[in-house]
Amino acid sequence: MNNNFVNRISQFFVSYFTLSDLVPQAEAEAVIREGVTFRGTNILILIVAILIASLGLNTNSTAVIIGAMLISPLMGPIIGIGLGIGVHDFELIKRCLRNLVMAAGFSVLASTIYFMISPVNEGHSELLARTSPTIYDVLIGFFGGGAGIIGLGSRSKGNVIPGVAIATALMPPLCTAGYGLATLQFHYFLGASYLFIINSIYIAFATYIGVKLFKYKPVATVDADRAHRVMRIVYTLAILTMLPSIWLTYNMFRQNKFQVNSQRFVTEECRFPSTQVLSSDAYVSNGERYIKIALIGKVLPEDSLNMALSSRLSYYGLGGTRLMIVQGDAVAAPDATAAASDIFKITQATISSQQQQIDSLRMLVREAGSARSAGRLISPELKVLFPQVEDIAIAEPVFSSVDSMRLDTVNVALVRFSSPMNQPTEQKFREYLCARLQLPAISIVHVDRKILDESDHKSAHKK
Repeated sequence: MNNNFVNRISQFFVSYFTLSDLVPQAEAEAVIREGVTFRGTNILILIVAILIASLGLNTNSTAVIIGAMLISPLMGPIIGIGLGIGVHDFELIKRCLRNLVMAAGFSVLASTIYFMISPVNEGHSELLARTSPTIYDVLIGFFGGGAGIIGLGSRSKGNVIPGVAIATALMPPLCTAGYGLATLQFHYFLGASYLFIINSIYIAFATYIGVKLFKYKPVATVDADRAHRVMRIVYTLAILTMLPSIWLTYNMFRQNKFQVNSQRFVTEECRFPSTQVLSSDAYVSNGERYIKIALIGKVLPEDSLNMALSSRLSYYGLGGTRLMIVQGDAVAAPDATAAASDIFKITQATISSQQQQIDSLRMLVREAGSARSAGRLISPELKVLFPQVEDIAIAEPVFSSVDSMRLDTVNVALVRFSSPMNQPTEQKFREYLCARLQLPAISIVHVDRKILDESDHKSAHKK
């Protein structure tokens, strides 16, 4: 029973992974060899594709970059190198290498000229992504090359080669290398060139493995020693090319872990009642790791805060990281000097004091205007309710005690009556004034007609 089960499983996999639909070796080789040559229209198409890719990188347009990769004929010589190694056709290998170097040279030259005359020289995300290759780029090149040789060797080719051209992204690194030369940023040139070399070597290496799996026969005249020497060179190049990418991948993992731990540290530890985290940034400079935290709200004691937070760094795998805490006025102007910060504080204090004085004066003016207009406001009502009142003025004089020098504000109504009011009526009049003018209390002062006549006479004399 066990043997039957194993046989059924093996038959199941064999039926799905059989290579019975492969085209003959001669037919597959003819297709690959046809795409090796770079002359005439092929080289013009390559230059046009590199210019399109440069435009896409310049404008940070993913769609344009993908279009350029579909147009580019760069895959031909790379797959040809893998085929040449697999069938021991050393003349094909030399021809493919020569064509690939020429194609890469023309591409870098075209992109360099483009970026030298382009008005936009800013590096975008699509451009910067081509300068730090990792082990993932090695795997992309390898699996892309594997897909390419399988597609070329099978009867149902589909859209494998265009898909491989997009996945392995041979054009953007050449554009980025040209950008680095045009702007004299050689780390761009070196990083992008290394990425192109990775893709080329591992596409060719995967093609070689595919040729061996398909059991393609080598050419008739084979120099065994030369074949072994070429294979040693191939394996050595594959290993040497992979090693830097492994180191870059390790650094990428370390940086990513540092970023994640830093974000978790800020989220969990920087929780304060009256202070909030405005922003945080984790970065590495000159081999030292830093976490910069900007706080807004109530200013916390810097030494105590730094000591408390630093003691928690090791719990998040951040031992040795330096904390930089910015809070208060420094958040608004983190790049200001100490003198500029002091001037800023003094100016803020002066403006605050002046604003308080302005608000106080406005209140006094509003109250004075309200007192002056109060008599005019209630005059129509007084004619009906208290017809004895002929003239009225509302004032808020400030009394100063002669003995204690204490100041006291009193609400006073200066009233001239046409006829005397009895005490109950005057009490109702006082209650009316308090309610109507929303005052806690008010004193009524009787004004004689002679006082008003003398005041009118003095006013007229001045005029």
